[in-house]
Amino acid sequence: MPFTVEQFFEVFRQYNHTLWPVQLLLYAPALAALAAIGRRRGGAGRVVSASLAVLWLWMGAVYHFGFFRSINPAANLFAALCVAGAGLFFWHGVVRDRLNFAWPAGARGWAAAALIAYALLVYPAIGFMAGHDYWESPSFGTPCPTTLFTLGVLMLAVRPVPAAVLVAPVLWALIGTFAALSLNVPQDFGLALAAALLIAAMHRPRKDSGGEHRP
Repeated sequence: MPFTVEQFFEVFRQYNHTLWPVQLLLYAPALAALAAIGRRRGGAGRVVSASLAVLWLWMGAVYHFGFFRSINPAANLFAALCVAGAGLFFWHGVVRDRLNFAWPAGARGWAAAALIAYALLVYPAIGFMAGHDYWESPSFGTPCPTTLFTLGVLMLAVRPVPAAVLVAPVLWALIGTFAALSLNVPQDFGLALAAALLIAAMHRPRKDSGGEHRP
């Protein structure tokens, strides 16, 4: 890696201090997405897709391009990946309205709920227990916790799901897992499991009132 562990966490410190308290507003699109899924009214898929697009655009344009590239030239590529992911959520979910979401009964719904709770609540707690205060930890809106949230939400997607929208979250899950092993970020170990659960879920039909199509 072209940077040290200390430099890695210093980027989060700069990001969190510079933007405080703006980054707290990033919980708003996440909560809006969950509320839309819970209500299951017309246009819910567009609300969820727009929320994910906002989060992924922020990750790419603000975190990667604005902060992380100061220590890692690869951040330009990461920024492009995140912005492309945002564009795919917007195109398939908002413009074409091809993404729908519903809370299913059974293991898939519980797994999705667990991943979402992990991203929003458990993730920062693990960082604190690992010895990192809020300021030097990945806050929600930075890549790894946001990817965990995205993977959890995508587990609630009603099939068929455009494969293109899965690419950026699954790729970042792999990148984040490598970082977890190399940079002492234990809360990121959940990324690989989350990606595996999503991929498995996409290969199994779901029986619910959402009318999911079988392949």
